[in-house]
Amino acid sequence: MTSKAEEIPKDNPETPGSDADGVKLQQIRFSPEEEAVLLAESSELKLRANKLFGSTKYLEAIQEYDKALQSCPNYLDYEIAILRSNVAACHLKLGDWKAAVTAATSSIESLDRLSPPGTGKTHAEDSVNEPHSNDGATKKNPPCTTHIQRIRAKSLMRRARARCELGGWAALQGAEEDYKLLSEMDNIPPADRKIVQSQLLSLAPRLDAAKQAEIGQMMGKLKELGNGFLKPFGLSTDNFNMIKDPDTGGYSMQLNQDSGSSGSTSK
Repeated sequence: MTSKAEEIPKDNPETPGSDADGVKLQQIRFSPEEEAVLLAESSELKLRANKLFGSTKYLEAIQEYDKALQSCPNYLDYEIAILRSNVAACHLKLGDWKAAVTAATSSIESLDRLSPPGTGKTHAEDSVNEPHSNDGATKKNPPCTTHIQRIRAKSLMRRARARCELGGWAALQGAEEDYKLLSEMDNIPPADRKIVQSQLLSLAPRLDAAKQAEIGQMMGKLKELGNGFLKPFGLSTDNFNMIKDPDTGGYSMQLNQDSGSSGSTSK
């Protein structure tokens, strides 16, 4: 049996220490009565957002999740992590990969504050065997490690997918790191584990290709810059060779004597 705070929409959305722009918010502790009212309001907004997600109204769902985040006390990291993960799922549906990465990362950061990876415990108490059935995982009634790991896995899957879609060397490196973390988790469903294994196999050549492409782009920009400097002297970068030092692995630039220094212009 899961608590309402852990309920998620079908088709996998899952869904504040800091706000959506990463601005650190001051933590204000409410009385148990005030906290319960705010959490009930947040949960109601989340359920409304879940229904919008199920109806493929992803932009409207994001708006409702944002309202739920505004109502939720910003020290309830577990509830915040679920909402942020839900927002990430919406952005994935919309193809907004950067926003999905941001939301999923925020979700993971909330979980890390609650239970750092690898500790097997929450900051509030040791892990327990049964989930709590109240409306929220409050300080008095914290979530169990199993639930935290479940949300962490979903957020990692979403961030990894968004990073893969983004492409580029840095994003693909991040995706590989996420999938490696997921491969070490023992709570991954079989279908997700197949995706993780498949992505780890396919990422290696993609990473190499992205690395070579970005190096090529960087060298092209450096060549263009160098040609700008050399043009007044009747030279271009084609008049120089890059020589690799076998001992240090570094490179030095030497004038190509065969090409001559006269009559050479930048292309």
